[in-house]
Amino acid sequence: MSAYDKKPVFLIALALLVACTSCGHDDPDDPDVPPTPTEPDKPAAQIPINISATITRATEEAFESGDRIGLFVVNRNADGSAATLKPLGNHLDNMPYTYTTTWNAEKTVYWKDAQTHADFYMYYPYTQTVASVSAMPFGVSADQSSLGAYKSSDLIVGSTLDAAPSASPVNIAARHLMSQVEIVLKAGAGYSESSLADADVSVKMNNLATSATVNLATFTVSVVGSVRSLTPYKDGAVYRAFVVPQTATGNNLITKCCLATVSLRVASSPSNRCICRSLSVTASAHRRS
Repeated sequence: MSAYDKKPVFLIALALLVACTSCGHDDPDDPDVPPTPTEPDKPAAQIPINISATITRATEEAFESGDRIGLFVVNRNADGSAATLKPLGNHLDNMPYTYTTTWNAEKTVYWKDAQTHADFYMYYPYTQTVASVSAMPFGVSADQSSLGAYKSSDLIVGSTLDAAPSASPVNIAARHLMSQVEIVLKAGAGYSESSLADADVSVKMNNLATSATVNLATFTVSVVGSVRSLTPYKDGAVYRAFVVPQTATGNNLITKCCLATVSLRVASSPSNRCICRSLSVTASAHRRS
């Protein structure tokens, strides 16, 4: 090929090189546009845990303002089966809730997520440390003559199982676990109602265990410790006491009126029951104790 024939080829190659070089430079009047960043996934909205509690026994009042309960929340397993309640390591461990007109947690707490169901366990009155949920110690006061000692002897437990995540309150069906004894003195021969009301009356319950352990998952009560006497609370004409559920032997309830002694046997006191007894006090029953 002659030099003349090579010239067009050289010119064409040079033109292509210039064209390609110009493609590598942006127009100075056209600034770079950064790529649109990918938005991260938004975290799922947290659902607060709210509760309500209803005492299922009609013989006792509802919770009062200032009452505190302990709440355990146990998340269900991935297959929906129940997980075991433990002292520690649950979704919530002994979280205190205080009642005003609603139940309020010590701090805002949330469900695990929007899908995981959970089991709720509560007890009253609240105690700061629960070392065992299968054998939580509890004792009724041996002297329940004051209203405060009487109320603190009332153990209330409850549970709601397989609750679905919701901002609406989870209602926990609660019940009294101790037996409640009510004693009413009736005027017998030699007494009028007014003279009996004016008498120096003292009521005692004897030979009763006052300590127990409680399983918060099954509500099982086991008596522990020795027996002793118990003084009930005088509520008008009625004497009231909370008693550990137990089977007692002998004359375990003794009512003293002035110098009179009247004995009444109560064989057993099942849990969540009100045991009501009327005692007739007569002048002929008087004897020096």
